[in-house]
Amino acid sequence: MNFKRIATWAFSMCVLVVLVTLSACNEDDEHPNEYVNNWIETNMDFWYYWNTTMPANPNKKLTPNLFFESLKNQDDRFSWIQENYQELLNSLQGVNKEAGYEVALFRESADNTTLIAQLVYVKPASPAETAGLKRGDVISHINNQQLTTENYRTLLAATANDHTITFRALDLASESFLPVQTKSLSTVVYAENPNFLNKIFIHNDRKIGYYVYNLFSTGPVQGNTTYNNEMDNIFATFQSAGITDLILDLRFNSGGAESATVNLASLIAKGVDNTKVFTYREYNTLVTRAIKNDPDLGAGFLDVEFISKPQNVGSLLTNNRVYILTGTRTASASELLINGLRPYMDVFLIGGTTVGKNVGSISLFNENDPRNTWGMQPIVTKSLNSLKQSDYSNGFAPQIAIPDNHLIVYPLGDERELLLSRALQEITGVGDPGRVRVSKTWGREEGHSLDMKRHSNTLTIDQPDQQKLIRLLNQ
Repeated sequence: MNFKRIATWAFSMCVLVVLVTLSACNEDDEHPNEYVNNWIETNMDFWYYWNTTMPANPNKKLTPNLFFESLKNQDDRFSWIQENYQELLNSLQGVNKEAGYEVALFRESADNTTLIAQLVYVKPASPAETAGLKRGDVISHINNQQLTTENYRTLLAATANDHTITFRALDLASESFLPVQTKSLSTVVYAENPNFLNKIFIHNDRKIGYYVYNLFSTGPVQGNTTYNNEMDNIFATFQSAGITDLILDLRFNSGGAESATVNLASLIAKGVDNTKVFTYREYNTLVTRAIKNDPDLGAGFLDVEFISKPQNVGSLLTNNRVYILTGTRTASASELLINGLRPYMDVFLIGGTTVGKNVGSISLFNENDPRNTWGMQPIVTKSLNSLKQSDYSNGFAPQIAIPDNHLIVYPLGDERELLLSRALQEITGVGDPGRVRVSKTWGREEGHSLDMKRHSNTLTIDQPDQQKLIRLLNQ
């Protein structure tokens, strides 16, 4: 027997087994996060507005959310990622699981951490409306836990599921709060219609259109224009009534779709049509070059024009002015509207300083990839108006500053409501008979339920344009 040959064969087989084992380990031991993180890095390298500031060798073993955060520019307040891209897309359309109310959170007093959540509006046909809740009611407890500066985010997140609230209803007749009561609220998948309220006030020779618009969304799903069509009909009513003034209430509008913004602007600005620039999109160098060199896109893709709208009311508005009610959650697409209108008309703000978001994002995801269900919404563009102005990163300060933190608040559309009343006074020159008589206010505002909504602080490029852009990466 040739023991040397057997030994050599045995050694070779051992080496082969070791090599195969090592190879299998290299394949199988790919860190579970690397597949998703490679996708994140590839897309961020190309799309991210601040891509030149990304780290050279990021740690791909981090969880995808932490990896994404590690790539962000220190000044980026708005990019985000989440594990389920379909939930991301739904939220951008205003579709959320909720009971149907929004709250602002205030300190009860300056010297403690206890918070009160005051309802700022209740959504039509929602469980909250069915339960009888209304604007002005105040919540002290959620699921039997007192709201505080430390726990309010956790408790607000819990309202995405069925929950109980301890609250006091506002009684406007006595301008006081009724005794404490508790209600159980169910939640539903709710598609919020942004066209919340529209009215016409008549004061002597002035006809004043009032429009509460709470989210820039074209419709309940991508590609649907139901909400834009409703908006057109509202302005057709304003036009046929011959309004002389327009009050646009955006104090609870934290952003949304660029195309809905263009639609609204095209209904307001005087003398605009599809030849006039509403906004310019400024991308990073890589994307800009790819757009300009693409035969189907070209440099014209960087411009966004108005739309020719027969329902436009611009020529009816006194002194070519629009009044916009703003607050601490007026952001992004709302600010794009303000900035885009300014070269064409006088934009008069009443309320609070806006957030200061002059950048926009797109939705990135791998559809039907079982290994990657993540979706991300990175900032990819900066917005400039037709005069190439974009100087509102600190927000727009109102001409008339009014803190929206009074204990006693009237329904939206009620002429006694504080911001609306002040706008009517500014328009008519008449005193303020609807002034809120109780001047007591809550303590400092600490948060808002809108901060928990993914459509908040967003300006999203719409799906058709996103699809045109996304193929650039694959060329």
